[in-house]
Amino acid sequence: MKPAIKYYNNQATELIKKYEGISPEILNKWLLPYIPNGSISVLDIGSGSGRDAAWFSELGHDVIAIEPSPVMRLKAQKLHPNKNIRWIDDSLPDLSRLNQEGLSFHFILINAVWMLLPKQHRQRAFRKIINCLKPDGRIAITLRQGSIDTKSQIYPVFIAEIEKLARDHGAYIETALKSTDQLGRKGITWDQIIIRLMDDGTGAFPLIRHIVLNDKKTSTYKLGLLRSIVRLADNSAGLAKSSIQDRVEIPLGAVALTWLKLYKSLTEKSLPQSPINKKDSEGLSFAKSAYKKMKKIPNINLRIGEVFLKEEAQILHKALQDIVNTIENMPAKYITLSSGKKILLSNRCLAEKPKKDLCLNIDYLFSFGTLSIPENLWQAMRRYNVWIEPTLVAEWTRLIRSYAENQEKTCDQKTLIEAMTWPEHKRDVHLAKKQAQKLINSGKLFCVWSGKKLNEKNYDIDHLFPWSVWECGDLWNLLPSDRIINQKYKREKIPSSFILDKSQDQICSWWDQAYLKSEALKQRFQLEVQSSLPSIDETNLSNEMIFESVCLQRNRLRHDQQVPEWQRQKTKEKVFVSL
Repeated sequence: MKPAIKYYNNQATELIKKYEGISPEILNKWLLPYIPNGSISVLDIGSGSGRDAAWFSELGHDVIAIEPSPVMRLKAQKLHPNKNIRWIDDSLPDLSRLNQEGLSFHFILINAVWMLLPKQHRQRAFRKIINCLKPDGRIAITLRQGSIDTKSQIYPVFIAEIEKLARDHGAYIETALKSTDQLGRKGITWDQIIIRLMDDGTGAFPLIRHIVLNDKKTSTYKLGLLRSIVRLADNSAGLAKSSIQDRVEIPLGAVALTWLKLYKSLTEKSLPQSPINKKDSEGLSFAKSAYKKMKKIPNINLRIGEVFLKEEAQILHKALQDIVNTIENMPAKYITLSSGKKILLSNRCLAEKPKKDLCLNIDYLFSFGTLSIPENLWQAMRRYNVWIEPTLVAEWTRLIRSYAENQEKTCDQKTLIEAMTWPEHKRDVHLAKKQAQKLINSGKLFCVWSGKKLNEKNYDIDHLFPWSVWECGDLWNLLPSDRIINQKYKREKIPSSFILDKSQDQICSWWDQAYLKSEALKQRFQLEVQSSLPSIDETNLSNEMIFESVCLQRNRLRHDQQVPEWQRQKTKEKVFVSL
């Protein structure tokens, strides 16, 4: 689309004047019967002047607007400064930034864009688009018919082509209409098409169901690997890197670290993980001498950014090496399609042994190599982990019970539940409280939501995204709040887009004062940001960029998990609280 982008950059002022001269109420009237009731997530691909994005926003929807022309995008943002619109610099056919964010949508608009794509890029583009659509979601696409404008690189488009693409991806054309050209150009008409998706259309769910419920298992390793990936997809999606052939790559070191935390609790309680595993970690291929020495290292310390010294560094490094070896040669090798083709591809590297200390940073985790995952599978794990992980846990628990019965052992229900619970299930806000106390002592602690000055008696540490919604204890997610606002009004809700934008300066000021002035805390803060927030550019870790990624994460949580929003108004106490 590069020639088209150049054209729109050069003609931005003239084109915006034309686009804004068309009433969106008239132009988009045909969409109304297909837009779901209530507030939904909308993706506008090729937003141009922002006219349609603003129309959706004014209807009460959360909009992600994609516009690859930097000149058009900047002008559109100034023209429509709506807080419910988030702008992304991205383009078809790859939508690389959007896919990194892992966002999904109820409704996708592709208005006057498809004809700008050369035919050879359309299948890939459609696959990327359908991956962003929620089950039962809709795509509205318009196709230009008639004379060709060579200046903006317009190509012929056909309904039959769209129908085949939809069918190939588990969708169908629900409606096809004809429309005249709203700019009054002679010889030009438009096909208006609604595409509907009944399942997720990616094939990811049948694949997961097959592995979890039907695939032959001689140990819990396949479930352990899948759950490790699901945990990373939920809490550390920022580690994923886009790869070729519609795949993503995650660091094998991170997979092994998650595996270690999952199995450590199980083997310490002698819960069998295979028919021959009768006690502790005996008979498990990954549990060599280093793993057995890991008992003295608490699970809470096995997190990104943690530093290990001398002997502990050597033990942890060797334990991760042994786990990576098992992952590569066992579950990753034998999780296959019915044809025998491997689904997960490992590209292992020989990680250099630490000479002294070991820091669990991103470079170290990637030093073990990468695990390549189909993009549709990764996105499904990100969006639906709240349902996928319990299924994995249930099947894993069933296997443990069956192994125990064959060994004539009993499994205590309470012990089993505790061991299967993710080891970071407890909230830990002590570091944020410590930093808040310092600011209280200097009279500089303020509520990020109201701006009210805080003291020891009236402050809480609030999870920006509630723990019950997303178990994220990262420093960026821990904010000082007025206790009344936190406990009475915000509670288990996520802040609305309006609230979040209004609080940006206070949130960024807290990050600066609490974390970024200390070199040690700054390193941890930035590592956690890079790990848990997708599409963060490690060369630009500005507060503005981090905050923008937080806002996109808000949209994902709200619409993927249907989390209620916290709205607010002014009260007699002159603080902002929920309705």
